[in-house]
Amino acid sequence: MNKTLIYTFILSLLLTFPKNVRAKDVVWFDGSTPITYSVGKNVDPVVTMALDMFCDDMRQVTGMTPVKAKNATIRIIQGKGLYDGFSISVKNNHILIKGDNARGTAYAILELSRMAGVSPWIWWGDVVPEKKSVLTIPENFSTRQQPSVEYRGIFINDEDWSTRPWSRGNEEPATTDNIGVNTYKRIFQLLLRLRANAFWPAMHPGTTAFFRIPGAKQMADSFAIVIGTSHCEPLLRNNVGEWDVNERGRFNYRTNRQAVIDYWTERLEEVKTSQNNMFTIGMRGIHDSSMEGYQTMEEKFNALQQVIDDQQNLLREHLGKPDRLTQVFVPYKEVLQLYEMGLRVPDNVTLMWCDDNYGYITRLPDEKEQARKGGGGIYYHLSYWGRPHDYLWLTTTQPGLIVQQMRQAYDHQVRKLWIANVHDPKVAGYDLELFLDMAWDIHSVSGETLEKHFQAWLCRQFGQQVGKRLFPVMHEFYRLCGQRKPEFMGWNQVELDKKKYDRGLGPVSDTDFSMTEFDGELNRYLERFNHLAEQVKAIEGAIRPQLHDAYFAAVKYPVMAAAAQATKLLEAQKARQLWASGPQHLNSVKKAVAESMAAYQQIKQLTHYYNHEMAQGKWCNDMSDHPRDLPVYDMPPLPVTLTEDELQGLLNTPDSVYSDALTATSHPSDVIACNAAAYETTDGHPQTIQMLGHSMCAIALPKGESVTYTFDIDKRGEYLLTTALIPTQPNDTGDLRYSVTVDDNEPVVFTLKEPFRSEQWKLNVLRGQALRQQFITLEKGRHQFTIQALDHNIVIDQWILDNNPQRHYYLIPVNN
Repeated sequence: MNKTLIYTFILSLLLTFPKNVRAKDVVWFDGSTPITYSVGKNVDPVVTMALDMFCDDMRQVTGMTPVKAKNATIRIIQGKGLYDGFSISVKNNHILIKGDNARGTAYAILELSRMAGVSPWIWWGDVVPEKKSVLTIPENFSTRQQPSVEYRGIFINDEDWSTRPWSRGNEEPATTDNIGVNTYKRIFQLLLRLRANAFWPAMHPGTTAFFRIPGAKQMADSFAIVIGTSHCEPLLRNNVGEWDVNERGRFNYRTNRQAVIDYWTERLEEVKTSQNNMFTIGMRGIHDSSMEGYQTMEEKFNALQQVIDDQQNLLREHLGKPDRLTQVFVPYKEVLQLYEMGLRVPDNVTLMWCDDNYGYITRLPDEKEQARKGGGGIYYHLSYWGRPHDYLWLTTTQPGLIVQQMRQAYDHQVRKLWIANVHDPKVAGYDLELFLDMAWDIHSVSGETLEKHFQAWLCRQFGQQVGKRLFPVMHEFYRLCGQRKPEFMGWNQVELDKKKYDRGLGPVSDTDFSMTEFDGELNRYLERFNHLAEQVKAIEGAIRPQLHDAYFAAVKYPVMAAAAQATKLLEAQKARQLWASGPQHLNSVKKAVAESMAAYQQIKQLTHYYNHEMAQGKWCNDMSDHPRDLPVYDMPPLPVTLTEDELQGLLNTPDSVYSDALTATSHPSDVIACNAAAYETTDGHPQTIQMLGHSMCAIALPKGESVTYTFDIDKRGEYLLTTALIPTQPNDTGDLRYSVTVDDNEPVVFTLKEPFRSEQWKLNVLRGQALRQQFITLEKGRHQFTIQALDHNIVIDQWILDNNPQRHYYLIPVNN
């Protein structure tokens, strides 16, 4: 062959080989032959499960199914250790995967899927991976990963309007199980992809008890998922589904102790050959109520101590030494009070602390508790059913709150068990992955890097270009929902006096949003939400066609549904207030009524698409826009009714026609408002927490440290200074105090400590802020004030100085 032909041949190879392949990259898929892998003969089932998932992933990415081969590019070695870590490295043109144990090996295999562009949400989020013509890895690539928290997982709870109806109609049509083995397999696959290893099964009435589902425990074992149960389900028993009062009598340890012991013994015998068990100890009522049969706190204390002691004997008798078993005690609700009365909990038992159901951790271990052999755990809510109001529709917990609270838990040595309460894994989305990312690697994200982490998530899900465009949209979405969750927009509560309210549900009422103050904050809030909805629709055109279902579920539905919820309720409020102002506003009243009605219809249309058209009906019945049929999901009270023709006519009429609305006041000059992050000086090291608070940039202030702000006053007068803080809890059993010092005046000390379920606590968690106010007299000129943290867990959000203490508004007007 002459030189010209040789050069031509080489040039053709260079032109056809992918440009992004560097000379020293190791190619593990070349575009023409399947990926090859080798694995030992005696691997655990979880490794086989991971390999099945990996092969299916690669089939979607490369168009070819990986094959097992002796001289394979990918070489998989399963370790036999106790921990879930793994390493991936390149040696002699081979990719070496070494797991510390079987589970770690499975995580490593699925890490290769991530490196190939496969999202953990490939099935649950319909995130179809992009086709690749070549897959490479740098020749010097090396990663070593291991978990920060030993047990990491989720609790499927309040599943009645999402996971359960979806499961029954789609994954389990051939069985009588409402959530069955097929659904649990899907959940375990997601947990494996998210590097989780623990699971508390669904347990509400109507959901089949986990251990009564043929093959469910075996399926969990095949994925090496450790099964536990919630705080009110001792020793792996699902009381709601398994305790038959007619057969066993009352679930009462005082009057029916032997029947209860026999009941627990049955389960211990059933699981004694399985290694993947986590035993919750203690006792509550069947439906998460206080222990039946005991009245005073002293009676409850003595009874619970007897229960714990008896349970240790049962474990010893049927499973061996209790200190070798994973046990969990959850001091939740009144059980926390009993624990603090001196309850003896064996040292090997994990103490699992809780948030207040709204994301604010109520208690963390002290130094003595941190030294316990059993370590600490956290039970954390990303959804909740109960007072003051449920949030079981959308998952909108601000990411910054998750980061700030969970990092604080980790720093208090809470590193044994993290469980997130979710009503539906799909809806939980980014919040859930963020929670589990921190559990896997606590250093993967911080308060200062959270925005970067969130943008990277969006880019992974939807591509770099779209992800970057989406970031400011979704950032603003979390801010607006942090100012008021969509479920809380009715300004009402649940679990009130049933003699006064039907089902104990308070009616929808006017919000605190003002139609007139600060340029009309009600309209501004709506404009911001509607702008997001328009941006979401505009960006949709840049999405790969294969990702439209993923985009609708994770972006379009929550943003547009939340925007419509705000429109439905605030336009109705506008109509009522205009109606009360006189007949001259009739046209504007009708326009507002039309907007409210249209928004209600839009939510129904969006939900119908989610359940019946998205992904060809794969998620039928997974989304409910009216969980528990609460009043906030209904059409709100309207002052007039419209026919369909009137409705359409009004919607097609430009807003400019309606100029007779109430006049909004401009931003007054005697108001100064500021986000906490805009401090001028500090005597310490306050930590910025991105994506937290109404400001979306709150400041965590360590005990003893302070921040100082300066401002100018145009005229002498009496001013109302309002400081807005994140409504954290004094999780060290102490107080939650901070001081405000204006100029050279004496400091004024405030406390944020509120009794659990007090009225002020309810208002705080519904708002996402705790407000404290003081009157100060100021002369014209420059002033300063300082906020100092007197206790731990002080997180500042915003402040406002106002010369009109009678002003009625909701949002502190800083970029709102």
